[in-house]
Amino acid sequence: MAVGFAKNFSIEVTRPSTAEVAMLADILPPATLVYFSAVPTFAPIELVTAAAALRKSRLEPVIHIAARRMRTVADLQDLLSRLRGEADVRKLLVIGGDVDTPGPFEDALAVIQKGGLRETGIEEIGIGAYPEGHPRIPRERLSASLDEKIAAGRAQGLRVHLVSQFSFSGEQIVVWLRQLRADGITLPVKVGMAGPTSMPALLRYAKRCGVNASLRGLASGVATSLIGHLGPDRILEALKSAQGDIGDAHPHYFSFGGPIDTARYASAAAETESAAV
Repeated sequence: MAVGFAKNFSIEVTRPSTAEVAMLADILPPATLVYFSAVPTFAPIELVTAAAALRKSRLEPVIHIAARRMRTVADLQDLLSRLRGEADVRKLLVIGGDVDTPGPFEDALAVIQKGGLRETGIEEIGIGAYPEGHPRIPRERLSASLDEKIAAGRAQGLRVHLVSQFSFSGEQIVVWLRQLRADGITLPVKVGMAGPTSMPALLRYAKRCGVNASLRGLASGVATSLIGHLGPDRILEALKSAQGDIGDAHPHYFSFGGPIDTARYASAAAETESAAV
């Protein structure tokens, strides 16, 4: 078992309340990366306030920036300046954003190249990656786009890591990671997986996110042996077993079942790992 695999986890939350942020601070180790989802109805002031609350709680806020939802370049600059000034945000996850008619930024690459991230104090970016492919983007284009975004981030002087879409198949994730490494991509990978969640909720999110292979597993009942209602135990085991050749990879938990249950599961998995070493 690789030391620190489950320990160095991150979690993703959506609109946590003040009470939930306080509870997360009690559960999670200090400096845990907490990714804050890009909710279309979330006003910039709410986003800055939430990021500041996470920072005050000694957690590390990582803010999603949905490129196509930015109405103007000035809006992005103002948001980033406020995030840095009021919440000391230094890390972003830059995504495209599901909007048919974009503003000045056509995609995540445009934000990386033209968003002035370094100038507003951003030091590191996450880039989305897809172990099961993307429902609307051909695999060849996905691969080329990933290379372009990595190169653009480095050209801007930013540290870069990958954050993968969630999957319910540990074996498929391992195959994807091995191919990534074979292609020469050695960046750290935050491996997306669903935290403890009810089966109906998992089905809804799998359909919404286009996780087709995993969705077939869920529908056939295979997923009950992978995640059930307890968490992605078997996915974690598959990744731990493959640590010799999947490089720098650690769990990234989507809190579909709620941030508190997800935080408790992630922390317990990390403690179990430490006890076994």
